[in-house]
Amino acid sequence: MKRNNEKGYDDMKKTIAMLLSLFMILSLMACGNSASRTEQSSAEDNAVENSISNDVSIENDDTLTESNSSDNIGSENLSEAQEDTEPSKEQRNKILVAYFSATNTTEGVAEYIANGLDADIYEIIPEEPYTDADLDYNDNNSRTSIEMNDPNARPAISGSVENMEQYDIVFIGYPIWWGKAPRIVSTFMESYDFSGKTIVPFCTSGSSDIGSSATNLEQLTSGAKWLEGRRLNGNDSQDAVMEWVNSLNLNEE
Repeated sequence: MKRNNEKGYDDMKKTIAMLLSLFMILSLMACGNSASRTEQSSAEDNAVENSISNDVSIENDDTLTESNSSDNIGSENLSEAQEDTEPSKEQRNKILVAYFSATNTTEGVAEYIANGLDADIYEIIPEEPYTDADLDYNDNNSRTSIEMNDPNARPAISGSVENMEQYDIVFIGYPIWWGKAPRIVSTFMESYDFSGKTIVPFCTSGSSDIGSSATNLEQLTSGAKWLEGRRLNGNDSQDAVMEWVNSLNLNEE
């Protein structure tokens, strides 16, 4: 009887030991699964965060690209607007500076104006050049004295202006002879059609003003707009000459 009790007791201990072992195995398996799920969940969370971060980065890049594109478009529009407000070379008035200069004094002033305005220049050259004797105003029989005493005198010009019709503004320069423009300048004014053009007279003289010389030339043309002329000194600098020219506001003509 005692042996049977001991045997029963041993069997019960084995059963309890097996149950404890089974419990421990199940606990370990549960912990392993939990850890695995935790790691899987953590990996999934990281993947989601990386995906969100990449999406945000892409959106930011797109935003920056759009912003840069907008800036570039804005700059292009500003550049185009500036180009639209600034007249191109083709749109600016075409200007000619024509001059007669027997002693090269008027020539220097004419070159200042042409250079300052990026204009074409044309010298009125007589077919028969003037000599020093011709220019002697103290001699009543000198060539210039005879010409200036004859309102109808028209000395011939060598050559001509090509395509005069292309010019919008014409400067006409000359020295003052006997208070007037040389007769060869009258020849020039009567040789072309100045209708619709703006004419700017200027003269050179040591003391005499432009006087009625410009209005006398104006009477030889029709349909042209004459601006007030100016007497300039052959010793004037280009800055001084251009100060007057710029005051004419020719871009508004």
